[in-house]
Amino acid sequence: MREYVVNRPDAGAMRTLLERESDPEGVIVRLAWLAGLSRDEIAALCWEQVSFMDERLELPDRTIPMTEQLRGYLWRLYQNRKSESPYVVVSERYGDRMQPESISRLARQALDRSGQKDVRLMDLRHDWIIHQLETEDWPTVARLSGVEVPALQARFSRFVTREKPQSKPADEGRVDEFKLWKVLQAEKRSPAGLALWLAWQMGLQAREIAALTWEQVDFEAGVIRLEQREEPLTNAVRRLLWEERDSRPPQADPHVLLTEQSHKPLDLPRLSRLTRAALIRGGLEHVHLMDLRRDERRQSGDTALLERAAHGAVSRGEAMELLGLSRTAAYARLRRLTEEHRLIRIGGKYYLPGTVVPPEEQPTAVQNYLEQAGFAYRQEIARLLHVQPKQCTLILKRMVTSGQIAKQGQKYLPQEQKVE
Repeated sequence: MREYVVNRPDAGAMRTLLERESDPEGVIVRLAWLAGLSRDEIAALCWEQVSFMDERLELPDRTIPMTEQLRGYLWRLYQNRKSESPYVVVSERYGDRMQPESISRLARQALDRSGQKDVRLMDLRHDWIIHQLETEDWPTVARLSGVEVPALQARFSRFVTREKPQSKPADEGRVDEFKLWKVLQAEKRSPAGLALWLAWQMGLQAREIAALTWEQVDFEAGVIRLEQREEPLTNAVRRLLWEERDSRPPQADPHVLLTEQSHKPLDLPRLSRLTRAALIRGGLEHVHLMDLRRDERRQSGDTALLERAAHGAVSRGEAMELLGLSRTAAYARLRRLTEEHRLIRIGGKYYLPGTVVPPEEQPTAVQNYLEQAGFAYRQEIARLLHVQPKQCTLILKRMVTSGQIAKQGQKYLPQEQKVE
């Protein structure tokens, strides 16, 4: 059997290429090498498939996590070009979706300029798959890549030099807040403890935590000033940081996180080891620092949706705009809040519990009202149910069709009062 050929790119040359190449070559190469997209998937990718809040690409057959590098690059591109086309990769000549053949040609030219004449666009995707296999099990990589396990094993087994990890537990990445709280109390102001607080309550990335200096912490304004945003200090984080800064000698290094022995700034590998060790000690062996950031973003996103719903209702389109989500991700977020009984869905709108009559109670509420009043118009029933008139029209139409109530002209009546 002929061996499957993979011409793996040079990592150093690729980093130089990414720094040098502008769009569209830059985004094409990134989507292939940093997310494993095929040529056709790159051509078809739309902005609504890029979920910045959940940090993933939502393809028709799978979802792919985005690295911080890719997410930041795509966010800047989105801010500059979101109104030009729904597609991520756009032909400069036609201002519309770029054809797959053009994508291959531009990638080929960019790789040639970087001195990698034997590397193809498909090799970038294959290199991404190999990197996934270095840390993930076969079924996980199959889900991420869209390639079935037998095909993966036939093509890439020779690149896997160590025993594959077991499949991940179903609850990996889910944060038990009680256990996390115990970890935070045990770690207090240790480097691991401060890092966990900054990730969980402030949503800071690992690199932001490692690079954070006291100059960026504005206690008077109550914010942490980052490169492109400000994060308001929570009371707990503010108190811990204040106590930590107050304990430092004047000549200490300006970084917030220092090693406990040598008092030098923490690098990312050591920060990762310290936080992982603290989480494992607390019984959170399947949780990583990144998972705390995801949990924080999910909570802040949920809060934003619930606050919007407090002003009347929220639709999927409003959720997309508010949180920067794709249609699929916005629907999933609203559905989860509905399943948790934190929102109530009526038609295409979502309301806070207690502000509307739940769908299962609407027929009884309408029938009881009509029996007491004798008849009612749509506007009156809409006020009764606390829904919008258009939604009320659909509710009443279903009740009339099912024979629960009757309609004469613009009036709605109890079924037994219908005049033939």
